[in-house]
Amino acid sequence: MGHPAAAAFTIGMGVVQAKQQGAIGKYNQKVANRNAEIAENEAAQINDQAEFDIARFDQQFRKTVGSVEVALAKSGVVIDSGSGARVAEANALEAAMQNKITRYNADVGVAKKMEEAKFSRIQGQVARNAARLAQINTIAKTSSSLLSMSSFADKPIFGGTPKSPFGNRSNYPNPLPGADR
Repeated sequence: MGHPAAAAFTIGMGVVQAKQQGAIGKYNQKVANRNAEIAENEAAQINDQAEFDIARFDQQFRKTVGSVEVALAKSGVVIDSGSGARVAEANALEAAMQNKITRYNADVGVAKKMEEAKFSRIQGQVARNAARLAQINTIAKTSSSLLSMSSFADKPIFGGTPKSPFGNRSNYPNPLPGADR
């Protein structure tokens, strides 16, 4: 080798750079995985909030139904038939619809958060793979630099130009008229 100090410095810097690229890739992957965990926790919170909202609505609904039944009974309306039955049926349908809407909205929110979590994990893998590619690139550049500063840079790798069995070809006339050598 021509300059051992320069070669040692090149190797040292290449190793440091490759290690840093690996550390950056791991860090970015950890950040992405943490973001995925946060999104999954938010999905669970959305689900819990939906259950709470449904339970609270059912409680409020039972109070309202009780008040309506008491008011209808005081006014002498028979709850089992006629308009009393229609009011009770409409209220029950409204309650079922409200519960389904709340559940649907929660399911959509949960699905979005789970998709965010998956995407974060994919981003983490991409960041890690990008760091690995950067490490490979660094190693290749370091190797190239070492080869260029070695004594191999001045010598042909596979020996000299092969000898033609027909002699020196530069003495032959150019087969294409008008073509330069």
